[in-house]
Amino acid sequence: MIGKDFLTVHDLEPSGVLDLVKKANLMKTASPPQVLANKTVALLFEKPSLRTRVSFEVGVKQMGGTCIFLSNSEVGLGIREPESDVAKVLDRLVDCIVARVFSHSSLEKLAANTDLPVINALSDKGHPCQAMGDCLTIFENKGTLSNLKLAFIGDGNNIAGSLALACADAGMDFSLSSPEKYQLPNEIWQSAQKVSAETGSKLQWSTDPKEAIQDADVVYTDVWVSMGDEEEREERLNTFAPYQVNESLVEYAKPDFLFMHDMPAHRGEEISEGMLDHKNSVVYQQAENRLHAQKAIMAELLSG
Repeated sequence: MIGKDFLTVHDLEPSGVLDLVKKANLMKTASPPQVLANKTVALLFEKPSLRTRVSFEVGVKQMGGTCIFLSNSEVGLGIREPESDVAKVLDRLVDCIVARVFSHSSLEKLAANTDLPVINALSDKGHPCQAMGDCLTIFENKGTLSNLKLAFIGDGNNIAGSLALACADAGMDFSLSSPEKYQLPNEIWQSAQKVSAETGSKLQWSTDPKEAIQDADVVYTDVWVSMGDEEEREERLNTFAPYQVNESLVEYAKPDFLFMHDMPAHRGEEISEGMLDHKNSVVYQQAENRLHAQKAIMAELLSG
């Protein structure tokens, strides 16, 4: 890690995605280091979670530590108390903060007001822990990350943004297909382009899913209506209808493509009924690998 925190893929050293994935792969097949022995991790979650909460709690326990779960109703981050006060209190009581927040600025305020490591467990700008688990899954199935192509079909959201940064760092091509209104934010796209220029990976965007998915090694999608977008539900469902990942669309990918979805998934919306159980689907392996990727992240931040 470049600093004490993991708020974005950029917090890894250059070309650090593959290094972290290899460490996670080792942890999956061996007993994890007990670097959290006698340590406590605070899980500060403004948003509900299944995979993120369970994988962090299990990972902390496997590494010898304990967890305290703090829900939004208990803390009221930035409402009941400012982020700076929450950080300064937790600084004296725990050893690490894992935060799942509405606004990325909340993460930055927490990190600025504590010497503890702060880990991004999802924000509006990114989900780097998800991206690391995804890269581990690809590495396990393909034996490499470089010279592959990942096609992301749908909303250019926080998941897509972290994947674009991770792919660029690992030398993997990233192709996004979305309606023009739902491209990746320009700041993230330009940042990924800058990294890709150094690693030789290619980034492209298209409104045509068939063009984006052509010869893809990995096909990835996410929900069309994320938490916080509920008021736009009908508009989004109509706009994204041509972007459903189904058995017809994936015919344009390579025969041995991997199908990925970070879940929860909405059958009949972003995916057809059978895609989660498609013979090329690795979605449940992908969910498990959050555990091992996050153990590697915590080991990096807390082993010292």
